Amino acid sequence: MRLPATTMDYPFSKRITNVPEHLWTLINTIDLLRGQWIGGARLNPQALGRLKRSVLVTSTGASTRIEGSKLSDEEVERLMRGLSMQTFADRDQQEVRGYYELLQNMFDAWKHIPFSESTIKHFHRELLKYTDKDELHRGEYKKKENQVHIVDDAGQSIGVLFDTTPAWRTSKEMQELVEWTQTALAEKELHPLLIIGNFLVEFLNIHPFEDGNGRLSRVLTNLLLLRAGYEYMPYVSHEKLVENNKAEYYLALRKSQKTLRSKKEDITLWLEFFFSVLLTQARAAIDLLSHENIEKLLSPKQLAVWRYLEQTGEAAPKEISVATHVARPTVSQALDVLLRLKKIERVGQGRTTRYRKI
Repeated sequence: MRLPATTMDYPFSKRITNVPEHLWTLINTIDLLRGQWIGGARLNPQALGRLKRSVLVTSTGASTRIEGSKLSDEEVERLMRGLSMQTFADRDQQEVRGYYELLQNMFDAWKHIPFSESTIKHFHRELLKYTDKDELHRGEYKKKENQVHIVDDAGQSIGVLFDTTPAWRTSKEMQELVEWTQTALAEKELHPLLIIGNFLVEFLNIHPFEDGNGRLSRVLTNLLLLRAGYEYMPYVSHEKLVENNKAEYYLALRKSQKTLRSKKEDITLWLEFFFSVLLTQARAAIDLLSHENIEKLLSPKQLAVWRYLEQTGEAAPKEISVATHVARPTVSQALDVLLRLKKIERVGQGRTTRYRKI
């Protein structure tokens, strides 16, 4: 079969050639903030490293919980530090480890990772490499039919969101979708955010793998946005924002995907959701620029608390107060500020509470 010659020859393009004005407002605002990040992101490697490590934990916890995992961010961090997690199901731990390592490797090497079907299949193998039950279909398109279920906070299905592309048609549809995405991004006639949003709604509609499609879609979101120039992706969790708005996520997908393959395809609701998440993420990224220069953010007494924790690594409030000659109430205020800035973390509870430099 002869493939279309240009982006506009593909049927996918018709959905995003005449988008409403309010979507362009969102896109333009996101791009304005991206410009501020590029122009102002003079963060030192240590600061970037801390941010990335924090986001890896947050994104892994959020993305796996959307699909039914029960591990909190704190438990994800413990697991990735090699601490025992005997109270949780092996599958939750396996999914968390696979997502964390795949996202970490992608963040480290995205400049050298092409967007292609082979990359998608490789990502799928890496995502599920620890899950025993997925051994036979890792990295391979589905060979049996599947459905998309909405899951509650306990990880139980509460209904079918939609039926997906039949298995026999999956390979052809994925080939066409990836070729369209590659061509559209290369030609640059359509805005990359429209291309990425369109790819995601179609990818999730095809649901090409037996399992792991939702998690994989969010790793691919990070990759595509990084390759399109949105380089703050590793420093503000996209996955957490989706988790925080999970009901809206499912609703936008469901309503938009119901129109696919009809005479009046309309993915506006999905694009509104996707762009709103990206806008929140972009604003948070710009906020980080001011937060990273910590010496200009803190008062002298707050700075004394921070410097003491930098030197010791971990301490209790009373110990900090004695060592810095800062009153206990002021120490508590400084610790609250440092927690909000994600410079420290709380360890323990009650009288045994200590604070540790991240």
